[in-house]
Amino acid sequence: MNKILSGAASGFAATAPMTAAMLVMHRMLPAHQRYALPPRKVTMNVARTLGIRHKMDRGDEDAATIAAHFGYGTAMGSIYSTFADEMPVPRVASGIGWGLIVWAASYLGLLPGLELHESAKDHPAERNLLMILAHIVWGATLGIMMEGRKRGWMNKWGGRLRHFR
Repeated sequence: MNKILSGAASGFAATAPMTAAMLVMHRMLPAHQRYALPPRKVTMNVARTLGIRHKMDRGDEDAATIAAHFGYGTAMGSIYSTFADEMPVPRVASGIGWGLIVWAASYLGLLPGLELHESAKDHPAERNLLMILAHIVWGATLGIMMEGRKRGWMNKWGGRLRHFR
């Protein structure tokens, strides 16, 4: 259970740099490709399906999008933790691999299958590259954090951090 909680915490934390990377890269896209990023679109489609979209203002949309995006990152981090220790490669490599699997499964299968987002095949290459790179950032961060858990880095840092209180 501790391993799964560590994976959840790592997945949650890894979503922050992923989100920052997405926002920076989104601003670099050509103007006609700067439409809503997938977390917003998926969240609003879920809200519409649940019949609550029409009740949401901009603040509600932002809060729901952030909660859903970090929730998905948390869930995927939990799943990764169940097999990460069995992988015969460095955690950063397996984390990146997992991030790419999450991207492919989500944007080529799950989300289109649930009619929550178009397939990645229906988006320009630049948009797909943005999302792939964001998932690489997420996966690398996840792997590094899980390696830290395995090696006890978090405990060492925590012990040192108490001196700053």
